[in-house]
Amino acid sequence: MSEQTDLWRYRDAAWSETADVVGYDVEATDGSIGTIDEATAETDRAHVVVDTGFWIFGKKRVIPAGLITSVDHDARVVAVTLSKDQVRAAPDYDPSWSDEDRARHGDYYEQYSVRGGEVES
Repeated sequence: MSEQTDLWRYRDAAWSETADVVGYDVEATDGSIGTIDEATAETDRAHVVVDTGFWIFGKKRVIPAGLITSVDHDARVVAVTLSKDQVRAAPDYDPSWSDEDRARHGDYYEQYSVRGGEVES
């Protein structure tokens, strides 16, 4: 399985099977970054769209499912391997979401992929 494929898959398939995560808060490594506006569990394309609210002027960011480290359905919180600055520096989300956009996001996020529990950056 390639790194890019791993990037677009949930680390635990149960996270996307047991409940819808839309509306959950998203926690970066250094604090809250917003709420999930959209989520998909498409095979090899799973991701969430995070509405960052005011902290970066209401931008939306796609975060590949492979960068999610935990989902707490009781607390309605999703944790990611990224810092606020890493999310802020990510490409803007375009609602038309083409394969080209996915590749661009994958190229950016690949540097933060998780392998064997270690975050690479």
